[in-house]
Amino acid sequence: MTDETTEPKAISPVLAAEWFNSRWGPEDQRGNGNLMTAQKVLEAISLIKTGEIVSLGMPYDSRMPIAPGRAYALRMPGGPTGGPFGSRSRTIWNDEFIATEIGQIGTQMDALGHLGCMCGARGDKTNMLFYNGNRLSDMWSPYGLKKLGIENAPPFFTRGVLFDVQGLKGRVLDVGEEIKLSDLKACLERQAIDEKAIRPGDAVFVRTGHGSRWYSETKTFYVGAPGIGLECARWFSSLDVCVVGADNFAVEVVPPVDPEVFHPCHQHLIMENGIHLHEG
Repeated sequence: MTDETTEPKAISPVLAAEWFNSRWGPEDQRGNGNLMTAQKVLEAISLIKTGEIVSLGMPYDSRMPIAPGRAYALRMPGGPTGGPFGSRSRTIWNDEFIATEIGQIGTQMDALGHLGCMCGARGDKTNMLFYNGNRLSDMWSPYGLKKLGIENAPPFFTRGVLFDVQGLKGRVLDVGEEIKLSDLKACLERQAIDEKAIRPGDAVFVRTGHGSRWYSETKTFYVGAPGIGLECARWFSSLDVCVVGADNFAVEVVPPVDPEVFHPCHQHLIMENGIHLHEG
């Protein structure tokens, strides 16, 4: 059990003993977002050839998969919402009212305050630790996180590297199928990309094919998914990437390889290394 004067100890098999000491300093809330420099922006701009825009997000609508316990409701108050205003212009407008959770609804990015580890007695918020050793007792409020919220992340405009595992396998990966490091390296070879081409501050994305189940298997979309394993997560962090994304809902494989170790890639990437995840 920890207190305010005792350093937390790693109890998760995923984490190194000193995982809570960020290389960016004790006050850091950006993690590898610190690698998102002006130079990375210039590198990304230099790659633009056609100007084509490719969306990495899925549409928010009533047909999308909803994670258990979540809700999504959109309403249009009034008809129109306001007006007319102005005796000559007679201006009117429409507004939207949306009630929903942010997490696991559609496409989202995980903030560094998203996932933590209970490193002591259940219910004691001083023992619930997040990136850079931040305690939930210092972070949480009913109106949003006071630390490690997504507002601390920089705008990500950087080089992206796609690992097309679906293309490599020639099929949509099975639910619960773990992507191995050998698969990722085979993708690079197939796509004629040198591993050394991935540089600090880049973003990496893994195509599993699970996104194709968005509407066709909506009710079971969150039951499980193919995704990367811990070996892949550790490789990505060793490359100093700032974002890891995938076309599934957790980036990593679900259910976990070890049922006693839940979301190990989240713990390694977010908690230990301050790497944001792009899901869905």
